[in-house]
Amino acid sequence: MDTQTKQTRLVQGLTLIALVAMVAAYFAPIWWVSLTAPNYPKDAFPDGIRIHFHFDGVYNGCKAAGVGTRMANEIIQQDLDENTERYNPILDAKKDVNKGAQGLDCVHEMNTINHYVGMFPIATGAPVEKPLAKFFFGFFAVMLAGFMVTKRKTRILVLSAGFAAVAAWMLVDQYVLGHLASHVEAYVQEAGTFFKEPEKIKAWGDNVTLISHIVIVGLILVMGIVVAGVAKVRNFSLLLALVPALLPLFFVVTYAAWLWFFGHNLHPWGAFTVKPFMPTVFGEGKVAQFSTYSYPYWGYGLLVLMFLNLMPALLIRRKQVREGAAE
Repeated sequence: MDTQTKQTRLVQGLTLIALVAMVAAYFAPIWWVSLTAPNYPKDAFPDGIRIHFHFDGVYNGCKAAGVGTRMANEIIQQDLDENTERYNPILDAKKDVNKGAQGLDCVHEMNTINHYVGMFPIATGAPVEKPLAKFFFGFFAVMLAGFMVTKRKTRILVLSAGFAAVAAWMLVDQYVLGHLASHVEAYVQEAGTFFKEPEKIKAWGDNVTLISHIVIVGLILVMGIVVAGVAKVRNFSLLLALVPALLPLFFVVTYAAWLWFFGHNLHPWGAFTVKPFMPTVFGEGKVAQFSTYSYPYWGYGLLVLMFLNLMPALLIRRKQVREGAAE
């Protein structure tokens, strides 16, 4: 096996690892945020009021009180309804009443805390990015698949077929199946959870719809530009790895921008008046009696793994292009 063949296989192997890491990262929690305060005892809230940020939304990060803790022994950690039998301390002494119990819905709890200072619900953040994230990941996946190919004609075929599939998926999902309309409807309902201003919130929903249309059309146009660039410009193919490799940066910038938006667009109807502020992006912060913790989670590690694999692959491929071993 000659040197160029070894280099090609190395590039393909590194890119494949990056591709798998990227796909896994889409389904993984990327960042976590937690609030702690004296009124949230550690026994009941071992991680505080914790939420997990994914590419497609924000999810509950709380868990039930740990087995053996004082709080676990003293409380029933499940929702009680009309079908729940009354607890009998004698007959039910050995019964596991917490079987299947889940932790508090900390997304709702954090929304409740935040609205006192005029913050809108967390779900109103990134209303365009979240539902379209899967298509951007599909776009990046096709780029990486094209990057693994050394021949220009074959690469163009891979990109054209892949982009066509992603574009069709996006159009069917958002328009034919009506997911864009249902998302905007849910967004409008969520935005009005605490602050009832129908006209203002409807305008926000209209903006989300308009911007989503623009992003969808823009992404399809970018697909065409990428195919044309690969066909016409010699080193353009290097962008097929460079752009996806920057996903860790894209996430942090977007995350920080939306935190700024929430902290600088406080509703005047909040129970407490505070000056606009920048919520903690990384590290520990303090707001009133609450301590805030914000750190990357294991999903962000997958993004870093992706970056660390694509950078050497990119450098090797650039060398191959210069030497004529790859087009």
